[in-house]
Amino acid sequence: MTEPTQRPSWDQYFMDIAQMVAKRSNCCTRQVAAVIVKDKRIISTGYNGTPRGTKNCDEGGCARCWARAHGTVAAGTQLDECTCSHGEENAIVQASFHGVAISGGTLYTTFSPCLMCAKMCINAGIAEIVFAAEYPMNETAQNLIQQAGLTLRKL
Repeated sequence: MTEPTQRPSWDQYFMDIAQMVAKRSNCCTRQVAAVIVKDKRIISTGYNGTPRGTKNCDEGGCARCWARAHGTVAAGTQLDECTCSHGEENAIVQASFHGVAISGGTLYTTFSPCLMCAKMCINAGIAEIVFAAEYPMNETAQNLIQQAGLTLRKL
C-alpha cells in the first residue's frame, strides 16, 4: 500500500495554478499572473503581456521591456513606456470581457499588486488579495487596499 499524498491547501492549490498561468506570459522581463476565485472555483485568469492582437513583448512588442531585457533601460525606470498589461489587470478584464462577475472574489497573484492593480481590485469588488512574492509595492497601494477594507496577505 502506498502512502497517501499530502493535499495542498486551497490557498496553495490556487497559487500553484497562478504560477502555472504565469508561464504563459510573453513579457521578456518578468512573468506574473493572477487567478480570481469565487466559492473555490476559478472564474478568471490573466498573465502579463502586450494587449490582444498586438506583437508579443518577447518579440519586441513592448519597446520598454525589450530594452530592459537587453540591459539598455534600468529596472524601475520608464515604466510609463511599458505597453504590457499586468496579470491582475488581465484577469479582471477577461472576466469583464466574458461577462463574469468577480465581486466578492479572491485574487491570487504571483506578486503583490502595484498601485494601478490595487485600484482595479478595489473597484472591481475583489474582497481578498493573496500574493506569493513581494513586488516593490509602495506604501500607497498597501494603505489604499487596507483603507478600502480588502484583506491582503502573503502566502
